[in-house]
Amino acid sequence: MKPKGKPHPHNALTDRKARQVQEPGRYADGQGLYLLVEESGARRWLLRTSVGGRRVDMGLGGFPLVGLAEARERALHYRKIARGGGDPLAEKRKAQTPVPTFAEAAQAVHAEHVKGWKNRKHQAQWINTLKEYVYPALGDRRVDQIETPDILKVLSPIWLTKAETARRVRQRIGTVMDWAKAAGFRSGENPIDGVSRGLPKQPDRTKHHAALPYAEIPEFIRRLRASELGEATRLAFELLVLTAARTGDVVGARWSEIDLKNAIWTIPGERMKAGREHRVPLPKRGVELLRRAKQVSAGSDLVFPGRSGTKPISNMVFLMTLRRMGLDVTAHGFRSGFRDWAAEQTHFAREVCEMALAHSVEDKTEAAYRRGDLLDKRRELMDAWANYLASKLGKAARITKKRR
Repeated sequence: MKPKGKPHPHNALTDRKARQVQEPGRYADGQGLYLLVEESGARRWLLRTSVGGRRVDMGLGGFPLVGLAEARERALHYRKIARGGGDPLAEKRKAQTPVPTFAEAAQAVHAEHVKGWKNRKHQAQWINTLKEYVYPALGDRRVDQIETPDILKVLSPIWLTKAETARRVRQRIGTVMDWAKAAGFRSGENPIDGVSRGLPKQPDRTKHHAALPYAEIPEFIRRLRASELGEATRLAFELLVLTAARTGDVVGARWSEIDLKNAIWTIPGERMKAGREHRVPLPKRGVELLRRAKQVSAGSDLVFPGRSGTKPISNMVFLMTLRRMGLDVTAHGFRSGFRDWAAEQTHFAREVCEMALAHSVEDKTEAAYRRGDLLDKRRELMDAWANYLASKLGKAARITKKRR
Protein backbone atom coordinates (compact mmCIF):
# COMPACT_ATOMS: atom_id res chain seq x y z
CA MET A 1 0.00 0.00 0.00
CA LYS A 2 1.21 3.50 -0.80
CA PRO A 3 0.61 6.45 1.52
CA LYS A 4 -2.45 8.48 0.56
CA GLY A 5 -1.96 12.19 0.05
CA LYS A 6 1.11 14.19 0.95
CA PRO A 7 2.41 13.01 4.32
CA HIS A 8 3.03 15.80 6.77
CA PRO A 9 6.21 15.40 8.88
CA HIS A 10 4.28 15.57 12.16
CA ASN A 11 0.68 14.84 13.15
CA ALA A 12 -0.78 14.75 9.63
CA LEU A 13 -3.81 12.77 10.81
CA THR A 14 -6.69 13.75 13.03
CA ASP A 15 -9.01 11.47 14.91
CA ARG A 16 -11.86 12.56 12.65
CA LYS A 17 -9.93 11.81 9.47
CA ALA A 18 -8.89 8.43 10.80
CA ARG A 19 -12.57 7.57 11.24
CA GLN A 20 -13.70 8.94 7.88
CA VAL A 21 -11.16 7.48 5.42
CA GLN A 22 -12.72 4.66 3.41
CA GLU A 23 -10.29 3.87 0.60
CA PRO A 24 -7.89 1.04 1.44
CA GLY A 25 -4.33 2.24 1.83
CA ARG A 26 -1.67 3.52 4.20
CA TYR A 27 -2.17 6.98 5.64
CA ALA A 28 0.89 8.69 7.10
CA ASP A 29 0.78 10.63 10.35
CA GLY A 30 4.50 11.37 10.45
CA GLN A 31 7.72 9.98 11.96
CA GLY A 32 6.97 6.50 10.67
CA LEU A 33 3.43 6.19 12.07
CA TYR A 34 0.76 5.04 9.62
CA LEU A 35 -2.91 4.19 9.70
CA LEU A 36 -3.59 1.13 7.53
CA VAL A 37 -7.06 0.75 6.07
CA GLU A 38 -7.75 -2.82 4.92
CA GLU A 39 -10.02 -3.91 2.04
CA SER A 40 -12.48 -5.07 4.70
CA GLY A 41 -12.59 -1.55 6.15
CA ALA A 42 -10.68 -2.55 9.30
CA ARG A 43 -8.12 -0.02 10.50
CA ARG A 44 -4.86 -0.58 12.39
CA TRP A 45 -1.74 1.34 13.31
CA LEU A 46 1.73 0.59 11.91
CA LEU A 47 5.09 1.97 12.96
CA ARG A 48 7.96 1.85 10.48
CA THR A 49 11.38 2.34 12.07
CA SER A 50 14.97 1.20 11.72
CA VAL A 51 16.67 -1.33 14.02
CA GLY A 52 20.35 -2.10 13.52
CA GLY A 53 20.30 -0.66 10.02
CA ARG A 54 17.29 -2.66 8.82
CA ARG A 55 13.71 -1.54 8.36
CA VAL A 56 11.19 -2.89 10.83
CA ASP A 57 7.40 -2.64 10.64
CA MET A 58 5.47 -3.28 13.81
CA GLY A 59 1.77 -3.14 14.60
CA LEU A 60 0.55 -0.85 17.37
CA GLY A 61 -3.05 -2.03 17.63
CA GLY A 62 -6.37 -1.55 15.88
CA PHE A 63 -8.30 1.70 15.51
CA PRO A 64 -10.47 2.93 17.19
CA LEU A 65 -9.61 0.64 20.14
CA VAL A 66 -6.20 2.33 20.08
CA GLY A 67 -6.88 6.00 19.46
CA LEU A 68 -4.65 8.41 17.58
CA ALA A 69 -3.12 9.94 20.71
CA GLU A 70 -2.29 6.52 22.18
CA ALA A 71 -0.84 5.34 18.86
CA ARG A 72 1.47 8.37 18.84
CA GLU A 73 2.57 7.63 22.42
CA ARG A 74 3.34 4.02 21.54
CA ALA A 75 5.20 5.05 18.41
CA LEU A 76 7.31 7.54 20.38
CA HIS A 77 8.08 4.88 23.02
CA TYR A 78 9.30 2.34 20.48
CA ARG A 79 11.24 4.93 18.44
CA LYS A 80 13.18 5.86 21.57
CA ILE A 81 14.01 2.21 22.15
CA ALA A 82 15.24 1.87 18.55
CA ARG A 83 17.33 5.06 18.77
CA GLY A 84 18.91 3.73 21.97
CA GLY A 85 20.08 0.61 20.19
CA GLY A 86 17.33 -1.62 21.54
CA ASP A 87 14.89 -3.91 19.79
CA PRO A 88 11.34 -2.50 19.91
CA LEU A 89 9.86 -5.79 18.66
CA ALA A 90 11.43 -7.71 21.54
CA GLU A 91 10.23 -5.04 23.95
CA LYS A 92 6.73 -5.35 22.55
CA ARG A 93 6.71 -9.13 22.92
CA LYS A 94 7.88 -8.77 26.52
CA ALA A 95 5.11 -6.25 27.25
CA GLN A 96 2.53 -8.66 25.85
CA THR A 97 3.75 -11.56 28.00
CA PRO A 98 1.75 -11.69 31.24
CA VAL A 99 3.76 -11.46 34.44
CA PRO A 100 3.59 -14.87 36.16
CA THR A 101 2.48 -15.45 39.71
CA PHE A 102 5.00 -16.76 42.23
CA ALA A 103 3.50 -20.25 41.90
CA GLU A 104 3.82 -20.15 38.10
CA ALA A 105 7.38 -18.87 38.33
CA ALA A 106 8.32 -21.54 40.89
CA GLN A 107 6.94 -24.28 38.64
CA ALA A 108 8.94 -22.89 35.71
CA VAL A 109 12.16 -22.80 37.75
CA HIS A 110 11.54 -26.32 39.04
CA ALA A 111 10.98 -27.63 35.51
CA GLU A 112 14.25 -26.03 34.33
CA HIS A 113 16.35 -27.42 37.18
CA VAL A 114 14.78 -30.81 37.85
CA LYS A 115 16.66 -32.55 35.02
CA GLY A 116 19.96 -31.64 36.63
CA TRP A 117 18.99 -32.99 40.05
CA LYS A 118 19.79 -36.67 40.46
CA ASN A 119 18.14 -37.09 43.86
CA ARG A 120 14.41 -37.64 43.34
CA LYS A 121 13.70 -36.86 46.97
CA HIS A 122 15.34 -33.44 46.55
CA GLN A 123 13.37 -32.86 43.35
CA ALA A 124 10.11 -33.28 45.22
CA GLN A 125 11.21 -31.46 48.38
CA TRP A 126 12.30 -28.37 46.45
CA ILE A 127 8.83 -27.57 45.14
CA ASN A 128 6.91 -29.06 48.07
CA THR A 129 8.50 -26.69 50.61
CA LEU A 130 7.39 -23.73 48.50
CA LYS A 131 3.89 -25.15 48.16
CA GLU A 132 3.60 -25.63 51.92
CA TYR A 133 5.19 -22.44 53.23
CA VAL A 134 5.06 -19.85 50.42
CA TYR A 135 2.08 -20.56 48.20
CA PRO A 136 -0.57 -19.82 50.88
CA ALA A 137 0.69 -16.23 51.17
CA LEU A 138 2.39 -15.49 47.84
CA GLY A 139 1.37 -18.21 45.40
CA ASP A 140 -1.19 -16.03 43.59
CA ARG A 141 0.87 -12.84 43.83
CA ARG A 142 2.64 -11.61 40.66
CA VAL A 143 6.41 -11.78 40.98
CA ASP A 144 6.78 -8.07 40.17
CA GLN A 145 4.58 -7.23 43.17
CA ILE A 146 6.49 -9.22 45.79
CA GLU A 147 8.75 -7.20 48.10
CA THR A 148 10.92 -7.87 51.15
CA PRO A 149 8.12 -7.38 53.76
CA ASP A 150 6.03 -10.03 51.97
CA ILE A 151 8.83 -12.58 52.21
CA LEU A 152 9.50 -11.62 55.82
CA LYS A 153 5.90 -12.53 56.70
CA VAL A 154 6.43 -15.97 55.16
CA LEU A 155 9.71 -16.72 56.95
CA SER A 156 9.09 -15.19 60.37
CA PRO A 157 6.70 -17.91 61.69
CA ILE A 158 9.20 -20.72 60.94
CA TRP A 159 12.54 -18.95 61.26
CA LEU A 160 13.26 -20.18 64.80
CA THR A 161 10.92 -23.16 65.09
CA LYS A 162 11.97 -24.82 61.82
CA ALA A 163 15.35 -23.23 61.25
CA GLU A 164 16.76 -25.58 58.62
CA THR A 165 13.53 -25.63 56.63
CA ALA A 166 13.28 -21.83 56.83
CA ARG A 167 16.78 -21.43 55.41
CA ARG A 168 15.92 -23.71 52.52
CA VAL A 169 12.68 -21.83 51.86
CA ARG A 170 14.59 -18.53 51.85
CA GLN A 171 17.13 -19.89 49.37
CA ARG A 172 14.43 -21.25 47.08
CA ILE A 173 12.42 -18.02 47.13
CA GLY A 174 15.63 -16.23 46.16
CA THR A 175 16.15 -18.59 43.23
CA VAL A 176 12.62 -17.99 41.95
CA MET A 177 12.99 -14.21 42.23
CA ASP A 178 16.38 -14.30 40.48
CA TRP A 179 14.70 -16.17 37.64
CA ALA A 180 11.92 -13.58 37.49
CA LYS A 181 14.44 -10.77 37.10
CA ALA A 182 16.48 -12.63 34.49
CA ALA A 183 13.30 -13.33 32.53
CA GLY A 184 12.44 -9.63 32.52
CA PHE A 185 9.41 -9.84 34.80
CA ARG A 186 10.83 -7.56 37.49
CA SER A 187 13.73 -5.16 38.01
CA GLY A 188 15.86 -3.96 40.89
CA GLU A 189 17.36 -6.00 43.70
CA ASN A 190 16.12 -9.40 44.70
CA PRO A 191 13.72 -8.78 47.63
CA ILE A 192 15.27 -11.74 49.44
CA ASP A 193 18.52 -9.77 49.89
CA GLY A 194 17.16 -7.55 52.64
CA VAL A 195 15.07 -10.10 54.49
CA SER A 196 17.84 -11.22 56.89
CA ARG A 197 17.90 -7.77 58.51
CA GLY A 198 14.35 -8.31 59.72
CA LEU A 199 14.87 -11.81 61.10
CA PRO A 200 16.33 -12.79 64.50
CA LYS A 201 19.60 -14.69 64.73
CA GLN A 202 19.13 -18.42 64.62
CA PRO A 203 20.85 -20.70 67.14
CA ASP A 204 24.22 -22.15 66.17
CA ARG A 205 23.49 -24.69 63.46
CA THR A 206 26.84 -26.44 63.43
CA LYS A 207 25.74 -30.01 63.22
CA HIS A 208 27.42 -32.98 61.58
CA HIS A 209 26.16 -36.40 60.67
CA ALA A 210 26.20 -38.43 63.89
CA ALA A 211 29.10 -40.82 63.45
CA LEU A 212 30.34 -43.92 65.23
CA PRO A 213 34.00 -43.51 66.34
CA TYR A 214 36.20 -45.53 64.00
CA ALA A 215 37.48 -47.63 66.91
CA GLU A 216 33.92 -48.92 67.43
CA ILE A 217 33.18 -49.72 63.77
CA PRO A 218 34.70 -53.26 63.88
CA GLU A 219 32.34 -54.16 66.73
CA PHE A 220 29.46 -52.74 64.69
CA ILE A 221 30.38 -55.00 61.76
CA ARG A 222 30.57 -58.02 64.09
CA ARG A 223 27.07 -57.27 65.40
CA LEU A 224 25.83 -56.63 61.87
CA ARG A 225 27.04 -60.03 60.66
CA ALA A 226 25.50 -61.77 63.67
CA SER A 227 22.15 -59.98 63.39
CA GLU A 228 18.92 -61.52 62.09
CA LEU A 229 18.57 -58.89 59.39
CA GLY A 230 18.03 -59.95 55.79
CA GLU A 231 21.22 -61.05 54.07
CA ALA A 232 20.96 -58.37 51.38
CA THR A 233 20.80 -55.69 54.09
CA ARG A 234 23.82 -57.09 55.91
CA LEU A 235 25.86 -57.30 52.70
CA ALA A 236 24.86 -53.81 51.57
CA PHE A 237 25.66 -52.18 54.91
CA GLU A 238 29.06 -53.85 55.24
CA LEU A 239 29.93 -52.85 51.67
CA LEU A 240 28.92 -49.27 52.48
CA VAL A 241 31.28 -49.22 55.50
CA LEU A 242 34.09 -50.97 53.63
CA THR A 243 34.04 -48.62 50.63
CA ALA A 244 33.12 -45.40 52.51
CA ALA A 245 30.44 -44.89 49.86
CA ARG A 246 27.27 -42.83 50.10
CA THR A 247 24.03 -44.66 50.83
CA GLY A 248 22.56 -43.70 47.47
CA ASP A 249 25.61 -45.10 45.67
CA VAL A 250 25.22 -48.49 47.35
CA VAL A 251 21.42 -48.64 47.07
CA GLY A 252 21.45 -47.85 43.36
CA ALA A 253 24.40 -50.08 42.42
CA ARG A 254 23.98 -52.26 39.33
CA TRP A 255 25.96 -55.25 38.19
CA SER A 256 26.94 -53.41 35.01
CA GLU A 257 29.06 -51.14 37.27
CA ILE A 258 30.91 -54.00 38.97
CA ASP A 259 34.14 -55.52 37.62
CA LEU A 260 34.92 -58.37 40.04
CA LYS A 261 37.89 -59.58 37.99
CA ASN A 262 39.73 -56.27 38.37
CA ALA A 263 38.09 -55.44 41.71
CA ILE A 264 36.69 -52.09 40.59
CA TRP A 265 33.25 -50.58 41.08
CA THR A 266 32.64 -47.77 38.57
CA ILE A 267 29.79 -45.48 39.56
CA PRO A 268 28.58 -43.47 36.52
CA GLY A 269 28.49 -39.68 36.71
CA GLU A 270 24.69 -39.49 36.58
CA ARG A 271 24.55 -41.31 39.93
CA MET A 272 27.25 -39.26 41.61
CA LYS A 273 26.64 -36.14 43.68
CA ALA A 274 29.40 -34.24 41.83
CA GLY A 275 28.19 -35.50 38.45
CA ARG A 276 31.49 -37.22 37.61
CA GLU A 277 32.31 -40.91 37.24
CA HIS A 278 33.88 -42.39 40.35
CA ARG A 279 35.93 -45.59 40.46
CA VAL A 280 35.96 -47.45 43.76
CA PRO A 281 38.84 -49.92 44.31
CA LEU A 282 37.43 -53.01 45.99
CA PRO A 283 39.45 -54.73 48.73
CA LYS A 284 39.37 -58.51 48.93
CA ARG A 285 36.52 -58.47 51.46
CA GLY A 286 34.53 -56.19 49.13
CA VAL A 287 34.83 -58.71 46.30
CA GLU A 288 33.68 -61.47 48.68
CA LEU A 289 30.61 -59.45 49.68
CA LEU A 290 29.69 -58.81 46.06
CA ARG A 291 30.16 -62.43 45.01
CA ARG A 292 27.69 -63.40 47.71
CA ALA A 293 25.36 -60.55 46.71
CA LYS A 294 25.42 -61.91 43.17
CA GLN A 295 23.92 -65.16 44.44
CA VAL A 296 21.38 -63.39 46.64
CA SER A 297 20.21 -60.99 43.90
CA ALA A 298 19.02 -63.98 41.82
CA GLY A 299 19.64 -62.59 38.37
CA SER A 300 18.47 -59.00 39.05
CA ASP A 301 20.26 -56.12 37.33
CA LEU A 302 20.43 -54.50 40.76
CA VAL A 303 23.16 -55.48 43.20
CA PHE A 304 20.79 -55.10 46.15
CA PRO A 305 17.22 -55.48 44.88
CA GLY A 306 14.21 -55.00 47.14
CA ARG A 307 11.41 -57.47 47.59
CA SER A 308 9.94 -56.77 44.16
CA GLY A 309 13.24 -57.52 42.46
CA THR A 310 12.76 -54.57 40.10
CA LYS A 311 13.52 -51.76 42.55
CA PRO A 312 16.52 -51.37 44.89
CA ILE A 313 16.33 -51.65 48.66
CA SER A 314 15.26 -48.47 50.39
CA ASN A 315 17.63 -45.94 51.96
CA MET A 316 15.55 -46.39 55.10
CA VAL A 317 16.94 -49.91 55.48
CA PHE A 318 20.20 -48.50 56.85
CA LEU A 319 18.47 -46.16 59.27
CA MET A 320 16.18 -48.90 60.57
CA THR A 321 19.17 -51.22 60.99
CA LEU A 322 20.93 -48.67 63.18
CA ARG A 323 17.79 -48.08 65.24
CA ARG A 324 17.32 -51.80 65.84
CA MET A 325 20.92 -52.01 66.99
CA GLY A 326 20.30 -49.16 69.43
CA LEU A 327 22.74 -46.77 67.74
CA ASP A 328 21.97 -43.06 67.51
CA VAL A 329 24.16 -42.49 64.46
CA THR A 330 23.62 -42.18 60.70
CA ALA A 331 24.76 -44.39 57.85
CA HIS A 332 26.44 -41.36 56.31
CA GLY A 333 28.43 -40.96 59.51
CA PHE A 334 30.51 -44.05 58.67
CA ARG A 335 32.21 -41.94 56.00
CA SER A 336 33.26 -39.57 58.76
CA GLY A 337 34.60 -42.50 60.76
CA PHE A 338 36.67 -43.61 57.78
CA ARG A 339 38.01 -40.08 57.26
CA ASP A 340 38.97 -39.73 60.94
CA TRP A 341 40.76 -43.08 60.81
CA ALA A 342 42.66 -42.09 57.67
CA ALA A 343 43.76 -38.81 59.24
CA GLU A 344 44.73 -40.20 62.65
CA GLN A 345 45.99 -43.69 61.85
CA THR A 346 47.61 -43.40 58.39
CA HIS A 347 50.04 -41.23 56.45
CA PHE A 348 48.09 -41.13 53.19
CA ALA A 349 48.00 -37.71 51.53
CA ARG A 350 44.92 -35.58 52.10
CA GLU A 351 43.97 -35.56 48.41
CA VAL A 352 44.00 -39.38 48.34
CA CYS A 353 41.63 -39.54 51.32
CA GLU A 354 39.33 -36.86 49.91
CA MET A 355 39.19 -38.56 46.51
CA ALA A 356 38.33 -41.85 48.22
CA LEU A 357 35.21 -40.06 49.50
CA ALA A 358 34.52 -38.66 45.99
CA HIS A 359 34.80 -35.12 47.32
CA SER A 360 35.23 -32.36 44.74
CA VAL A 361 38.50 -30.42 44.66
CA GLU A 362 37.62 -26.95 45.92
CA ASP A 363 40.80 -25.30 44.61
CA LYS A 364 40.06 -24.59 40.92
CA THR A 365 43.74 -24.42 39.97
CA GLU A 366 44.45 -27.75 41.63
CA ALA A 367 41.38 -29.28 40.00
CA ALA A 368 42.51 -28.08 36.56
CA TYR A 369 45.90 -29.78 36.86
CA ARG A 370 44.65 -33.01 38.41
CA ARG A 371 43.65 -35.36 35.60
CA GLY A 372 43.88 -38.80 37.19
CA ASP A 373 41.83 -40.29 40.00
CA LEU A 374 44.76 -41.70 42.05
CA LEU A 375 43.27 -45.18 41.75
CA ASP A 376 46.42 -47.11 42.73
CA LYS A 377 47.01 -44.96 45.81
CA ARG A 378 43.35 -45.20 46.77
CA ARG A 379 43.50 -48.97 46.42
CA GLU A 380 46.30 -49.01 48.99
CA LEU A 381 44.20 -46.81 51.27
CA MET A 382 41.07 -48.95 50.99
CA ASP A 383 43.08 -52.16 51.51
CA ALA A 384 44.54 -50.60 54.67
CA TRP A 385 41.02 -49.71 55.87
CA ALA A 386 39.80 -53.26 55.22
CA ASN A 387 42.83 -54.69 57.04
CA TYR A 388 42.22 -52.38 60.00
CA LEU A 389 38.59 -53.50 60.26
CA ALA A 390 39.53 -57.18 59.92
CA SER A 391 42.27 -57.03 62.55
CA LYS A 392 40.13 -55.16 65.06
CA LEU A 393 37.15 -57.34 64.25
CA GLY A 394 39.01 -60.40 65.49
CA LYS A 395 39.89 -58.64 68.75
CA ALA A 396 36.29 -57.48 69.21
CA ALA A 397 35.04 -61.05 68.81
CA ARG A 398 37.56 -62.43 71.34
CA ILE A 399 36.67 -59.74 73.89
CA THR A 400 32.98 -60.55 73.53
CA LYS A 401 33.59 -64.27 74.10
CA LYS A 402 35.60 -63.57 77.29
CA ARG A 403 32.75 -61.41 78.66
CA ARG A 404 30.31 -64.24 78.10
